[in-house]
Amino acid sequence: MGFANLGPFMRLRHLAMALSNLPSHPQHDVSLEQYATEGDFAARWIAEIVERGDLDEETRVVDLGAGNGILGIGCQLAGAGSTLLVEKDETCQHDYDGVDWLIGDITEWDGSNVDLIIMNPPWGTQIAMADRPFLEAAFNSNAVVVYLLHSAKATHVQPLAESLNWKGEEVLSGTFRLPAQYEHHRSREGSTKVTVWRFSRN
Repeated sequence: MGFANLGPFMRLRHLAMALSNLPSHPQHDVSLEQYATEGDFAARWIAEIVERGDLDEETRVVDLGAGNGILGIGCQLAGAGSTLLVEKDETCQHDYDGVDWLIGDITEWDGSNVDLIIMNPPWGTQIAMADRPFLEAAFNSNAVVVYLLHSAKATHVQPLAESLNWKGEEVLSGTFRLPAQYEHHRSREGSTKVTVWRFSRN
């Protein structure tokens, strides 16, 4: 797969390096399921978006549950027209040219002025259905396409999308590392299988 369309002077390796050098995700609130997306995986994901023609210089991107903004900033580096990072934890916010932040609950975003949503929301492992507000916000927004990272074991995402007139396909899979960041972790580091979904309107 070629990545010549990733944007001016931007290639997959350079994108991965730039994202890996962002300020670290604080990952201090287990109830928010704060796990950082790694730069290499984020770069692969964003390259897939570009290759599919879903991102160009006019695309308005919104990153829901942005954390340190790695996904939204990656889209900005790949040539997005504008990027909004929506994040509840104000300690995640940092200055980055070309992106805007909305610090607040997901319900404070009105779902407008967006073409592409990208997100790695909480999966609901700590609080049941914690992902539901994110999924509903995305599928009830004005977006044309939604990209979602979720556990490979999740079976509820596609039926919910279909009930709201979206169709989905799996576009990327991989292993998501889970550092022993929180007290309940028993091992030094774990991992889990993940799937990236692409949803478009029926």
